[in-house]
Amino acid sequence: MLPASELLLSHLNGQPDPLPALQAGEEQFYLNPNRWQSSPEAKHLLTEERIKVFRREQIAAAARLERFAPYFAAAYLETRDQSGLIESPLVELKKLSLYIKEASCYDFSGNLWLKQDSELPISGSIKARGGIYNVLCIVEEILKQEDLLSKLGSYADLTDDKYREIFSANKIVVSSTGNLGLSIGISAARFGFQVYVYMSRDARQWKKDLLRKVGAQVVEVEGDYGLAVELGRKFAAESDQSYFIDDERSEELFWGYSVAALRLEEQLKAANITVDAEHPLFVYLPCGVGGGPGGIAMGLELVFGQAAHCFFGEPVQVPCALLGFASGLYNKISTADLGLENNTVADGLAVARLSPLVGPRCHPIVSGCYTVKDQRDMDMLSLLWQEEQIFMEPSSQVATLGLMLFQQSAAWKPYLEHYDLVGKEDNITHLAWGTGGAMVPATDRESFLLEGRPGLTFKP
Repeated sequence: MLPASELLLSHLNGQPDPLPALQAGEEQFYLNPNRWQSSPEAKHLLTEERIKVFRREQIAAAARLERFAPYFAAAYLETRDQSGLIESPLVELKKLSLYIKEASCYDFSGNLWLKQDSELPISGSIKARGGIYNVLCIVEEILKQEDLLSKLGSYADLTDDKYREIFSANKIVVSSTGNLGLSIGISAARFGFQVYVYMSRDARQWKKDLLRKVGAQVVEVEGDYGLAVELGRKFAAESDQSYFIDDERSEELFWGYSVAALRLEEQLKAANITVDAEHPLFVYLPCGVGGGPGGIAMGLELVFGQAAHCFFGEPVQVPCALLGFASGLYNKISTADLGLENNTVADGLAVARLSPLVGPRCHPIVSGCYTVKDQRDMDMLSLLWQEEQIFMEPSSQVATLGLMLFQQSAAWKPYLEHYDLVGKEDNITHLAWGTGGAMVPATDRESFLLEGRPGLTFKP
């Protein structure tokens, strides 16, 4: 195999080489030439026929979630005000925007909004979309096998003990740094499944404790996320009645996340926000293995086309998406190959390799990737609380920082020029996608808030 430097250089298409900054652990903003230069490779990866297939998958996922809405309304009180839909608020960050404009050393432009998946019901993170959806797919599969699906009167009946007994003969296994394990553990245990969550060393103790409280078996792995996946997959393969939910390769996870775009479309309309070529939507998504941001980015592409511009944010020590996309190797290259340490306060993003599903599928649609230092995450965490009284865990702050880092970077001006947006900056709606935080215990919240230095956040 060629050295990492040669692999990257062979795929840059004239873009600045990101390798020196990656190896130095410096922040940077990388533009993906497959999207903004419409390379021949991108057209090959995302054909019109594939788009039609993907739209059918997205619509089918939305329909399944609606079918299960009566169940959620019956099983989870927190979903009843939305008639059993698992959805989060869309809020404008007016006070934070004003603070940025007054305190920053650059001309802040556009409108900044937050998609609060950090407040999603049931498990309090973006993983409540894909993780719970994947469990629903397994539920319907078992009901079909038992010849019970066609006989089900209402999905609310699935709260009955007779169904719990049927599901209890099956195991659901997942590997996680934290939030995916929570979403699957909480929802699968409520259905009655035996749940096993393999958690990497990055997972926080309170997440392990909560999973055990709901009845899940937590297997603590003395290694990184990759090892947790390997061990979880191996354990699930030992039984015919085990289902391994694979965060690296799951189609069900991916399409569960994609439904968020359909919901967002309605919320934007309700807020009188237009999304088109003249009024684009710039979306900043925290990225770990890539399933969540990849599914949402694809969903946005299907709904808004090229009017949606998605950027994946990562810690400087674990930039697996930037590395995977820039090299074109996706999961075949690891951040460890650059000598980086898989160590970050953003525990949900501590993944060294990009998903082999998300890499090639999303390479044509992701506009770029950027990296963020841990201390800046903590600064923004405190500032967001100070200005908006909104708490999100450190991983989410990568999204909140995206707009600022983009506008301060050398990538901002050429990107606007390419899309004919110079002078139209105020037409852009910037959307930070919050990924977790609602379930963080009070003591952990207080600790996080003390680590931030909000006054220093916007200094270059």
